[in-house]
Amino acid sequence: MPRKTSANAPVAKPTKAPKAATASKRNTNSSTEKSATNKPVAATTASKKTAAVKSADAIAKANISKKRHRDDEEEEEDEKEQKQEDDQEVKPKAKKTKVDAAPKVSKSKPAASKSAAPNGKTPSSKASSKETAATKAVKTKSTSSKRKAEEVVHTAPKRTNNTASKKDDEPNEKPDEESGVAPTKAATKKAAPKKAAPSKTTVDPIMKVKIGAKINTAPAIPLDIFVFGEGSAGELGLGANVIDKKRPIDVKRPRKNPLLSAPEVGVVQVACGGMHGLALTKDNKILSWGVNDQGALGRSTKWDGGLRDVDASDSDSEDDDDTGLNPVESTPAEIDTSGIAPGTKFVQVAGCDSASFALTEDGRVYGWGTFRSGDGILGFSPDVLIQEKPALLPEPTKVVSIATGSNHVMTLDVKGKIQTWGAPEQNQLGRRVVVRDQKASALRAGGLSFKRGTKITKISCGSYHSFALDDQGRVWAFGLNNFGQLGLETAVGDDNACQLEPTIVDSLAEYRITDVLGGEHHTLVITEEGKVLVFGRIDGHQLGLPTEQFNKDNSHYDEHDRARILAVPSALEGLPKIVSADAGTDTSYVITEDGRVYSWGFNTNYQCGIGETDGDVLLPQLIDNTAVKDKKVVFAGAGGQFGILASIQEK
Repeated sequence: MPRKTSANAPVAKPTKAPKAATASKRNTNSSTEKSATNKPVAATTASKKTAAVKSADAIAKANISKKRHRDDEEEEEDEKEQKQEDDQEVKPKAKKTKVDAAPKVSKSKPAASKSAAPNGKTPSSKASSKETAATKAVKTKSTSSKRKAEEVVHTAPKRTNNTASKKDDEPNEKPDEESGVAPTKAATKKAAPKKAAPSKTTVDPIMKVKIGAKINTAPAIPLDIFVFGEGSAGELGLGANVIDKKRPIDVKRPRKNPLLSAPEVGVVQVACGGMHGLALTKDNKILSWGVNDQGALGRSTKWDGGLRDVDASDSDSEDDDDTGLNPVESTPAEIDTSGIAPGTKFVQVAGCDSASFALTEDGRVYGWGTFRSGDGILGFSPDVLIQEKPALLPEPTKVVSIATGSNHVMTLDVKGKIQTWGAPEQNQLGRRVVVRDQKASALRAGGLSFKRGTKITKISCGSYHSFALDDQGRVWAFGLNNFGQLGLETAVGDDNACQLEPTIVDSLAEYRITDVLGGEHHTLVITEEGKVLVFGRIDGHQLGLPTEQFNKDNSHYDEHDRARILAVPSALEGLPKIVSADAGTDTSYVITEDGRVYSWGFNTNYQCGIGETDGDVLLPQLIDNTAVKDKKVVFAGAGGQFGILASIQEK
């Protein structure tokens, strides 16, 4: 560094040289005096010359010494000056670092200020200690070390500025204690957010699904739809408004649903879930209505309106427009089709308590909703708790028929093979479930085992039990049997009575069976001759038999000597030829050859469709109100507290 004149540098004093000269003169005088006393005059003159020369030499030496001394002092002053300049250069920067690197202003200043710290907090003791450590390092290290420290000091404000836009509610990063540089990990994450994941939805893969060969044919005849029963949860599909002074709840007899008009909507197939309904239309739409708590409707039913108590004292008023129903749930509407492959054609819909399924022309199955167990929601699949919109199931394939219980599903394929999945608690799946991985094992479709050569032609489900008919007319059963609903004598009356694997129902061996329908704890069987056989629970009059038909030979009695379980299949007498039937929770329906409907059982919520009664409907009774009197009914279905009839559209 060039030397500079400094006001603080000491200047050589002019008195030093005279002092040196005086000292020489004193030496000269003493020499002269000594010579004068001991030598002659001539010698004295020579001595004077010699002394003058010596005096000149001494003065020269003194000047040299003075110059060297002055040079040393100047070097010392230069070094001091250099050190002071270095200190002055470092200290202001350290002071600047204190302002820029940790500009943690008081809370009274706005967080948006450029001088505000990323977290908007006041300076901490850590920042002060960090600056002190940096100052000590400057004082103790060499000049090169100082320059390195200066580079660090210059870097810190830049990193602080990079994070200055950080919001107050974001986590505060801890600064590096040695370098004073705030980490930029958080800023890096914000600069490169992971947004690629949302693109991997079910929509893209579904677009690549190839439609297979047609193995199923959709029904084509438009139907008129009639509903009856509770309706307080929108399960009748009548909407939320009063129409022609008729309320959409507590429908005592079948009422034609104007929202499912055959000419306009063209429903070709309909199904009941526990508290929801499904319909397939002639233009390949699937409509849903009712309760959507766990996604059973396969569409969004969000509504900003409120609910009111439909059981309030004024709820029977015929002109009260305030039904309290969610219009989005109670009005039939198309399911979400975003997850359905283009070109898909449906042939059947089916409903569980909280789930729904649809079968395609090429034998694939779509599903939505969830299954429930005794512990609550079980899940829709091993990886999905609630499937809110229709999704294509990987298995099974080449399916020709679907049957559903309260919380389980059966499918039948082109080869007569059965697969099941859902809640396994009552062995209604008909197969073993891996205990250590029960959920995954139960919610994944699995095949059933039958005797070699057995070909299944039809499947059906009760709430917690299942049936399969083979090509020889035999009935196979599995699942819950606590009320003898399987037609088996195994452990009847035991609350935990279950049949794990498909077993032939020997009590039906003498009959040629065409259909089997299960309720919650009872079963209906249709024979080739059009007879109806019933067995299972008695106390809700769900079997439709007179009391005198029960005896100690065919029934189980309780401790009060009352018949509780009919273990032996028994025929209903006095009915015309029956071609089809269905069973609700505690209600039963049968359809005659000419399209008339009989019902019996529990009727508290008008689910028998015969109007208000004093109690249960003990024996089969014809539903013949004006709405269906002259109609040819081809379908009767039962939900938990409601029923649906479908007739061929009038021309």
